[in-house]
Amino acid sequence: MSVAVPALVTLHLWRVPAARVPAALLRMGLDRPRVRRTPGVRFAKLLGTGDGRTFTPRDADATRWGLLTTWSDAVAAEAFEGSRVAAGWRALADETWRVELAPVAARGRWSGRVPFGDPAPTRTQGPVAAITRARLVPRRTARFWAAVPPVSADLHAAPGLLAALGIGEAPLGLQGTFSLWRDAEALRAFAHRGAAHREVMARTPREGWYAEELFARFAVLGSTGTLDGRDPLAARAAAA
Repeated sequence: MSVAVPALVTLHLWRVPAARVPAALLRMGLDRPRVRRTPGVRFAKLLGTGDGRTFTPRDADATRWGLLTTWSDAVAAEAFEGSRVAAGWRALADETWRVELAPVAARGRWSGRVPFGDPAPTRTQGPVAAITRARLVPRRTARFWAAVPPVSADLHAAPGLLAALGIGEAPLGLQGTFSLWRDAEALRAFAHRGAAHREVMARTPREGWYAEELFARFAVLGSTGTLDGRDPLAARAAAA
């Protein structure tokens, strides 16, 4: 049975000063039920992040936190910006970035659910984003982490990459990535022509790394704020 595509997907990223990390950890616990009760929320995950250099636990960045949310309508997403949760994170953070996304392709599950629906394959113009997420089989975790660094090196050298970071609900066993690209062709070139990425894709069925996996691609609708001191989409526009 087809699953409806959310009206909007948002990703919030908040950078907090080191002195406020304990307060951020507290918010991670307190805000989960608050987010779930927010009108219009279909699926939501509060996330830790990493700098994306190896996409392993040693990348973990305790000063940056995220919230990925799918929405039944854009009005509810906008109303969330005035909520207790959003206001609390803004009060902690010294940098915020919010990006709005529309799913254009998705396969797999996240926590047993299909969060981005079953979008019909769509050609897009302009910037795109990709989210991957996997729940690792514990006994195969070490082999997976050993395979990832060459892929990360290829990713960060890929033409057209605007931003990339690791995301996850937990530091061990729940691994994910968010990447932002100049256009769909740049993402396809990395996915299908990068030698390290092709090798990992070929090994995946043999190795059985994942107990659950998901890949989704999105059209980027817009963003506000900055990520590491700049808006990656504004940087793209300036270079165009």
